[in-house]
Amino acid sequence: MVDVRVPVLVVGAGPVGLSTALFLAHHGVRSLVVEKRDGTSTLPRAPGLQARTMELFRAAGVNKEIRALEVGDSHGYFEGGILQVRTFAEIDDAIVLEAPSLDGPTISPERVMGCGQDRYERVLVDLTRRAGAEVRFATRLLSFDQDEDGVTAIVKDDGSGERMTVRAEYLVGADGAGSRTRQQLGVERSGIGTVFDALSIYFRAPELEKLLKGRKFILCYATAAPGTLMGLSRLHGCDPWLAAPLYYPDKGESPADYPDERCVDIVRTASGKADMDVEIVAKVPWQGAQLVAETFRRGRVFLAGDAAHVHPPAGGFGANTGIHDAHNLAWKLAAVLRGWAGDALLDSYDDERRGVGAAMARQAMVRNRIRHGHADEETLASMVDDIIITLGYRYKSDVITGDRQDVPVLTPDLQLSGEPGTRAPHVWLDRDGARMSTIDLFWDEFVLLTGSRGSGWVESAERVAKQLSVPVRGFVVGQGGDMVPVDRDWATAYGVSEQGAVLVRPDAFVAWRSPGWVDDQDGILAAALARASGHVPVER
Repeated sequence: MVDVRVPVLVVGAGPVGLSTALFLAHHGVRSLVVEKRDGTSTLPRAPGLQARTMELFRAAGVNKEIRALEVGDSHGYFEGGILQVRTFAEIDDAIVLEAPSLDGPTISPERVMGCGQDRYERVLVDLTRRAGAEVRFATRLLSFDQDEDGVTAIVKDDGSGERMTVRAEYLVGADGAGSRTRQQLGVERSGIGTVFDALSIYFRAPELEKLLKGRKFILCYATAAPGTLMGLSRLHGCDPWLAAPLYYPDKGESPADYPDERCVDIVRTASGKADMDVEIVAKVPWQGAQLVAETFRRGRVFLAGDAAHVHPPAGGFGANTGIHDAHNLAWKLAAVLRGWAGDALLDSYDDERRGVGAAMARQAMVRNRIRHGHADEETLASMVDDIIITLGYRYKSDVITGDRQDVPVLTPDLQLSGEPGTRAPHVWLDRDGARMSTIDLFWDEFVLLTGSRGSGWVESAERVAKQLSVPVRGFVVGQGGDMVPVDRDWATAYGVSEQGAVLVRPDAFVAWRSPGWVDDQDGILAAALARASGHVPVER
């Protein structure tokens, strides 16, 4: 007997699972989220939210609620970069290891922000429930089976011991690095494996703020503590502080070898103040590893976030990349469930996000080697800037027309020029006196942009949308159009003439473009739209 029927079952209520449910809800798709923990995170992990992540929350209409969690203006901490000192008392002599570019007014309408996972998870739960999703804590996935029409899962309420049968059309495993979903699917992972073992130490030390002299940074490494490299995080605030010393199991070390007294000693040694008052709040052991699942989709079951890809936290790509997974998958699931997209669109989730996940994992390893002093010239040369990793990645899949197969997922320089497979360029627009970004146009349907009302593209989009039963909105951008650019020429930014057109997906990625006017507009646009919505399987 089925106890609950729901379009999508999401396993895991961390940032990725909650974002999946939130994005689905804003597309009108109900979901049930089950989480084995008895509540949201109590620790300020994953404290940096990238500009692209904030764009996704902006598209879902919740960026103001998330931005309200920022304490002051955290942007200055990101601008401070990654530092290294002998002790924190010697902050004036800090060496800058990395000075990443992260955003900019001509690149995104949003900016990075610092906020601990303990705070934004609570808000995500509330927003997700308000949007119509159900979230159940202390509820774990026991097993599932899938058939041609859906997935039948057995979940257990740890409080009552009651078991419940859930029937869903799709299941999303966002249940972390030890994903039960992935394990039951039998999906293998490849990669380097465990890179290091670390102990997150959350502590209070009122004197540390004065010792750092107000210096702003993302992360600062201190080398003075013997036998370890201690990193101090700055993004989530200082109550508590977060430090992460490494320990070495191959030398017989384990978390049990780090009682509070030793942790206090490590913090004091790294600080350079032997009598500093330190209170240990919590200790959490974890591993830095690099592993990517061999597939992110198997039938009606999908993997997202750490369940699909794990890598060292260097760069802060983990939670952000997982939230990007969630957004890519949510609009595609919604499109298929609403009947206007084909199954091939769901295949593109694996093609697109696995390519990005693998590239992110490699870049996290590059940063890990640099920060731990193991980088050679080849490693240093392979590093690409953070802004490319977070905003400039490229999708390669069968639903994109004209994507360049010779160009890597991560290019050496930022190339947001309207090419198919890239995130559509951000241009500020004036629409009836209101300021908005082109990014604000993309959310729940395809959008066609052209620079001239006389080009015929908007009328063509209307006809093709009816023909294929795929939602498309057409806009003319320019003088006399639906909106007017205010900071730069729209057509130049998108790599087309005023007579050209660009087809943009609901996730703001370019699906196709025509540099200028063409004969048989309807036929060409229909082919591109059918492909973009997964109705036409394409052989490469």
